[in-house]
Amino acid sequence: MLKSIDHLIVVVSDLDLAETNYTKLFGKPPVWRGAHNELGTINSIFNFENTYLELLSGAGHGPGSAFVSRTLEQNGEGLAGIAFGTEDMNRVVRTLKTKVHGIYEPLKGEGCNFLDGRVRKWKTLFLPSKLNRGLFSFVIEHSDGDLHWQPMVNETAVYRLDHVVLKTYDANGFIDIFKDVFDIRLALDKTIDKLKSRVLFFRLNETTIEVVERKEENRDKLWGLAWEVKSIEATRNRLLDEGIDVTSIKEGLKENTLVATIKSHTHNVATLLIEHTFSSV
Repeated sequence: MLKSIDHLIVVVSDLDLAETNYTKLFGKPPVWRGAHNELGTINSIFNFENTYLELLSGAGHGPGSAFVSRTLEQNGEGLAGIAFGTEDMNRVVRTLKTKVHGIYEPLKGEGCNFLDGRVRKWKTLFLPSKLNRGLFSFVIEHSDGDLHWQPMVNETAVYRLDHVVLKTYDANGFIDIFKDVFDIRLALDKTIDKLKSRVLFFRLNETTIEVVERKEENRDKLWGLAWEVKSIEATRNRLLDEGIDVTSIKEGLKENTLVATIKSHTHNVATLLIEHTFSSV
């Protein structure tokens, strides 16, 4: 039913500044700069092997601008939305209506890329509160046009999303929705002593949604992103040369991984670099 983590949304107050910072972080420029005129938002998009990242800011009036303003006021800048991709929106709607009441009808959207004039069209299904658990999440089907594909720039550039991290007070609630309603594969459910937390790993398009349960949390929230690189040492050196604060490289919790945490320029998104020291599938 759901094919992918289509994209992640980071809400920012200054799109130009955020675009500059993320160009440095990723080691490549965005492929899209556009606007949602009917929503009152502007955006910048970075494309990767298995997803894309959208920087979103308000511009004028509309429901999108109101969402950005509310998010900035309540939480500040940061990771604010997750979109699941499908190739058959009609099937998604039919299936969800058999499982949950209150499924809306999809909305049509359109955007034009200021960089090259390309037009994209899509359908969006916003999820009701029973399914979004207070997170801004939706299902999207791209119906026309696509994002410009960038080949690997060099070994220091980020090339794919390894995993996205959510925090919750109720892991079972995510099993009820992600596994039982959305039919996303639950690959692992275990308590990790080092984290002192129960952790769920859902797998979708060779990407992991990591759900960390901590009883002290009072709400669910999107928290962080882990980006895969070919050479973490080369990437870290490039970032340090750019004036970006990065921790030392260490072994990751997962066997055969090396990790480093980016401590600046992320606009309040917990950001990890990861290198798999053998081919990951």
